[in-house]
Amino acid sequence: MTRPFLKMNGLGNDFVVVEARTAPFDPTPEEVRKICDRTDGIGCDQLVSLERSSKGDARVRFWNADGEEVGACGNASRCVGWLLMEAGQTDSAVLDTRGGLLHASRAGDHRVSVDMGEPRLDWTEIPLAEEMDTKGIELQVGPIDNPVLHTPGCVSMGNPHVVFFVPNAEAAPVREVGPLIEHHFLFPEGVNVGFAQVKSRDRIRLRVWERGAGLTKACGTGACAALVACARRGLSDRKATLELDGGELVIEWRETDGHVIMTGPLEIEFTGNLP
Repeated sequence: MTRPFLKMNGLGNDFVVVEARTAPFDPTPEEVRKICDRTDGIGCDQLVSLERSSKGDARVRFWNADGEEVGACGNASRCVGWLLMEAGQTDSAVLDTRGGLLHASRAGDHRVSVDMGEPRLDWTEIPLAEEMDTKGIELQVGPIDNPVLHTPGCVSMGNPHVVFFVPNAEAAPVREVGPLIEHHFLFPEGVNVGFAQVKSRDRIRLRVWERGAGLTKACGTGACAALVACARRGLSDRKATLELDGGELVIEWRETDGHVIMTGPLEIEFTGNLP
């Protein structure tokens, strides 16, 4: 049997979205890796499936390119939200994810806002291996007396993030430091590693080493985590434009309810059938 899929992206962060509401889809890690493989497979950062849900418009599952299933993916949530709104001819949709219910709404032509919920800020919610103040944890890279990076903030957006504050994101050692921190003992579930340069109160340049996927053009939950981490330190306002390698996202950490709202574009690349 073949199964239809859509290849989509949000700011270049790309996904294979599989229709699984008519027949079960439960790929093995090896099958996920084969689909995501850019040489012999379809090629993508994450695999996503849509299943039936009694709580929302669809149950949404996410797998990183390394085969691991994860709880959240912000850019994929925008893509899936748009698909569900188009199918239902509505202006809003509810996504039932492992990280909770996400509410998506239209924000223009091929632009979607997703309410990512409240950030998790306690050390047990990241999670960390030991108790620390997540506003600035005890972690540094480089010599003890002159570290290259130090005292990052930690935020969970349904998946774990650590955010280093850097003077120049373009010069940040993303490829060198990212894999080291991703597997650091402090993060028992691994971690997404952000490098944030605050350009002004409402503009942040961000590069992300994504857990299980490597350096990505954009990371939606990473942008949410970076805004929260910067705002907690007083480095930015609670609403800012995040400049990622693939384009811009607008992130707002609302004061009214503490929810994080992510707004940005999406594209459909092509359709096909999985063998």
